[in-house]
Amino acid sequence: MARVSVGARIHFGFLNLSLARDRLYGGLGVALDEPRVVVSAEPAAEVRCRHPVATEYVQRAADLLDIDGVDVVIERSLPRHTGLGSGTQLALAVLRAVAEATNTDADVRKLAPEMGRGGRSGVGVATFESGGAVIDAGHPTARFTTDRPDDGEWTVPPVVARHSVPDDWRFLLVTPDVDPGRNGAAEEASMRTVVERADPTTSDRIAGIVTRRLLPALAEGSAERFGDAVESLGRLNGTWYADEQGGVYRPPVGAIVSSLDESPAVFGAGQSSWGPSVYGVTDAEHADEAVAAGQAALDDADVAGSVSLCRGRNHGARVE
Repeated sequence: MARVSVGARIHFGFLNLSLARDRLYGGLGVALDEPRVVVSAEPAAEVRCRHPVATEYVQRAADLLDIDGVDVVIERSLPRHTGLGSGTQLALAVLRAVAEATNTDADVRKLAPEMGRGGRSGVGVATFESGGAVIDAGHPTARFTTDRPDDGEWTVPPVVARHSVPDDWRFLLVTPDVDPGRNGAAEEASMRTVVERADPTTSDRIAGIVTRRLLPALAEGSAERFGDAVESLGRLNGTWYADEQGGVYRPPVGAIVSSLDESPAVFGAGQSSWGPSVYGVTDAEHADEAVAAGQAALDDADVAGSVSLCRGRNHGARVE
């Protein structure tokens, strides 16, 4: 039997969503140690999986690897459509577990498009492979226009920068109990609209933040400056999405972010992907204060939810 485990990821935003620039998308994100996906697999006479979401991934993996039988169990999974990369981490963990259990070679990056992953951001694939804080190069705009190609008709964008997350950094996760983030056909329609209307000057401002603030903060290990940079980047991304999600942040994320910004223990906050999960950047010294600020933010927004504190993850998926 093989068991694969991997943590969630935060998605801070994109480098560019305008068709006026040479490359489209380009994701920025960081790997987390928790919450986790854990998938086990063992050879079997037929393809079996009882998980309602993973069953499709198991069958795809078996078809891609030309395997007649495998029994897959999802021991732990991420909450779906909350902005933490549940789909990509589950799909790739299934692929890797099926391959390991059957002693089959599988290039996860190469096969990710066939599993329907990496069609826009490459952050999920990159963090599955090696963890850390990553930036991908995006897709050539000439090929990746408003409509995403069919599954398998793209390559996962290459990683252009990766830094290990300092040991003393912590990431606050505040997830309100509200409707899931955009996904499926609704997400496709929203992204098409956003790309068609995106202001190209926003991507130029984001490039300045990445080169002059975010990357230096990572190189210097400054959680304060990193938090400030990703919050600025997230707000600019939000201007692209404002018409689709009801503001720079989807409600009630804006209220939660505003509350977190009042705490000196939180160095920067924002919405991960389509939300509703909110991230906050802090460090070990300020961890307890940051958690208290997360609880207070939910109270201020008058919404129930969960608060957790996570470390960064500087390695890829673990295989047992």
